[in-house]
Amino acid sequence: KTLGVQAKATRQSLARLAESGWLERTREGRRTRWRLTETSRTLLDSGADRIYGFGQAPRVWDGRWSVLLVSLPDGHTTSRHRLRARLGWAGYASFEQGAWISPWTDHEDAAVTALDDLDMRVATSFVAELGQLGDGRDIVSRAWKLDDVHAQYLDFIDLTPTADRALDGADAARQLTLLVHRWRRFPFLDPELPAALLPDGWLGAPAAMLFAATRSELIGPATAWWLASEQRFGT
Repeated sequence: KTLGVQAKATRQSLARLAESGWLERTREGRRTRWRLTETSRTLLDSGADRIYGFGQAPRVWDGRWSVLLVSLPDGHTTSRHRLRARLGWAGYASFEQGAWISPWTDHEDAAVTALDDLDMRVATSFVAELGQLGDGRDIVSRAWKLDDVHAQYLDFIDLTPTADRALDGADAARQLTLLVHRWRRFPFLDPELPAALLPDGWLGAPAAMLFAATRSELIGPATAWWLASEQRFGT
């Protein structure tokens, strides 16, 4: 209730996560304590690095593209959805039928890992530069829906007031939870394209600065509240 989530919904969510192998429960007297499994801990550690580091370190682009050609049998809707999700997380977008592109050549290792995990090895990868025909921004506009991403950045900025007053621990924890929840989708939506390929007025960098500054303000009181709550319930 402190974080705005009803007890019944919390119990149902915990039960589903346990059934899926993401949580494990132990008994401590009359209380039940939930812990992350090793699988979920590894996944969350990896995701945390990506989420908290996203947009914080602008990169220099060398003008090269990573290109994947992936063959999927017709009718494999589930496989296609999983492929889009995994390659999207790796920073790739579908450009033409069976072709996936990223302006960052060092993303290839993540793409290969995703294809191996999905058991989709009928693929070819290569590195390419744009020739005499075509324009990088046009390629980007065809591969990524940047207008939608830009609109979501605008919503994020509008919904993220700066913490300009002293917050009690529970309020800080609530705001921090909502902040990270709203931000965590952007690594799926935004491939962190080079500045040369972005439209004018792109809000990715201002939104990332706002996220980092607001999180920095909230993390101290939120963590203190959490540790105090752990100590109180642990007695």
